[in-house]
Amino acid sequence: MRSNAIVLAVGMLLLSSCLALAEEKDAWEPVSAGPATTWTASLAQKGKLAVQPFAYYNRTRGSFDAGGHYAALPKGDKKTQFQQFIFTQYGITDKWEVSAQTVMQENYLTQSGVKVHSQGAGDSYLFTRYELMEDQPWLPEATGLLQLKVPTGRYQHEDPDKLGADLMGTGSWDPGVGINLSKALKPFMLHGDVIAAFPQKAQVNGVKTRNATSFNFDAAVEYFLPKGWSLLAEVNGFVQGEQASGGEKVGDTDNTSLALTPGIGWSNKRIQTLIAYSRTLIGTNTDANDTVIATFVWTF
Repeated sequence: MRSNAIVLAVGMLLLSSCLALAEEKDAWEPVSAGPATTWTASLAQKGKLAVQPFAYYNRTRGSFDAGGHYAALPKGDKKTQFQQFIFTQYGITDKWEVSAQTVMQENYLTQSGVKVHSQGAGDSYLFTRYELMEDQPWLPEATGLLQLKVPTGRYQHEDPDKLGADLMGTGSWDPGVGINLSKALKPFMLHGDVIAAFPQKAQVNGVKTRNATSFNFDAAVEYFLPKGWSLLAEVNGFVQGEQASGGEKVGDTDNTSLALTPGIGWSNKRIQTLIAYSRTLIGTNTDANDTVIATFVWTF
């Protein structure tokens, strides 16, 4: 009888410990600004408005050609860009949110001794997301995404003296669909997304133009430290086929890239911050960029 009582007591102790750990895991909701590019599956709370400005400083060091070979910019040439994004989220319900993103940018270009500068709005985005599944012991939280790119950036009638630096959009309305995933594995948060965009036809300088379907693939891990600090490691991939102009495919207009983005953040319940550095590692028909990213989140 005594041994049975001991076994029962030990069993109850183990059960209570497991329940305590489960409750601790369920209660663990780390606060952060999230990754630099990768979506998180978490939504804005019902009735809450979150405003998140981003600052991107981008320097182009060279480019990757159609074969993926890297070439540095010619000596004396420079290409930089400063972008200011505003991303807002509003919770309609606990499982449904709407959001929007706008951007103002400045382009600087030095080419063969000629210096140009242009500024203006880029293309904007509208989003809506709905929670498909909550975080479960063996499954991540999942959120479905619908998006629409709005052609608010200049895309035609460029100034020949600006060397293309005054073009800041594509001119097309691009619907898209995707899925966002997040998984809590204390002290880590894992995130991933896949987003497909379907550009529509646009009239660019009198020519019917259509960009190919594009895909974004992103994955990120956040490591949470004491006193509100966190570390970020992120991988961002992009794939797009060739552009069609006047009904004909344009060669060497397909585009692929893969970037690595580490970062560090500090957060509390009122404000969340992040600074990160992104570097294009490989690609085809794309610029090789180094980008510094800073952001914070403010919730009303």
